[in-house]
Amino acid sequence: MDRRSLIKNAGIAGVLAAGMAPAVHAQAAIRWRLASSFPKSLDTIFGGAVTFAEKVKAMSGGKFEISVHAAGELMPAFGVVDGVQQGSVECAHTAPYYFFGKDECFALGCAIPFGLNSRQMTAWMFEGNGLKLMREFYAKYNIINFPAGNTGSQMGGWYRKEIKSLKDIKGMKMRIGGFGGKVLERIGGVPQNIPGGEIYPALEKGTIDAAEWVGPYDDQKLGFNKVAPFYYYPGWWEGGPQLDVFINDKAFNALSSENKAIVQAAAAEAHVVMQARYDALNPNALKQLVGAGTKLRPFPNDVLSAAFKAAGEVYEELNAKNENWKKIYADFSKFRADQNLWFRFTEMGFDRFMQAQKL
Repeated sequence: MDRRSLIKNAGIAGVLAAGMAPAVHAQAAIRWRLASSFPKSLDTIFGGAVTFAEKVKAMSGGKFEISVHAAGELMPAFGVVDGVQQGSVECAHTAPYYFFGKDECFALGCAIPFGLNSRQMTAWMFEGNGLKLMREFYAKYNIINFPAGNTGSQMGGWYRKEIKSLKDIKGMKMRIGGFGGKVLERIGGVPQNIPGGEIYPALEKGTIDAAEWVGPYDDQKLGFNKVAPFYYYPGWWEGGPQLDVFINDKAFNALSSENKAIVQAAAAEAHVVMQARYDALNPNALKQLVGAGTKLRPFPNDVLSAAFKAAGEVYEELNAKNENWKKIYADFSKFRADQNLWFRFTEMGFDRFMQAQKL
């Protein structure tokens, strides 16, 4: 019996039961590569890309697969924007502020000193103008971005010597991510931009005097407490750094509407899961670090005040010379002011009371 006769006699239900669904619904298998900026040993931050890829595969029934490659496998950690822009890989998972040297606006898509916390950043992206403005900017690099993780507020890093006042920052060589280095420089420090996998040997050998990475769970895994005894907080340059999946625009536009929706949904899940994972893992890691002898310290007020003032000066200078920055930062800063007013009465009031209780 030919196909036409079968359909006529058995009806569509019979065709489907026989495994002969109409071919118009079939989609060719898709295979992409993703270059991460992070080492595979960090199941949290590298894990964001893994979550993304796993969900894409699951939601597509295995028809859309993305292989995830750690920093250095396909390209260096700081080479992923060039890789996506040029189409060497279809996508990457990274912290956009690594690329502020190309344009300072990259930092606004991740974190800037004294910027937004994690919830505020997500609100600006999804319910404010953040995603719209950043996509307009990234289009210049043939990139479309999808928020795919946030670490939450970070720690202020590991120091070989105690920081008692602002004068102890003078001449200090510190590995610091993204835009924080510009501000550190203004208050006397010497910023170093080093990939995560290379921080430990630099700190161990004394090539640098201090280093920040993320927070207790990741920092403990990388062993920084073994080579620097002082652990400071807060990470004023990273109130809520967002990680993104960067996708080559031609690769994304070639997807069906169904696969585009799958990408969006998978990135959203990775975004939620990463923050949850950090919040769940950091408390116990911090207890272990302190129990092993880590000296936990708050930054002196004069350091924070000087850094805040310097950050404002940097932003004003950028407003005058970078039109992209001026446009995006104007919206960002207004959103930040409104959010801080709101959080002052709700989140801060609740958190301050709860953290004073014996639980």
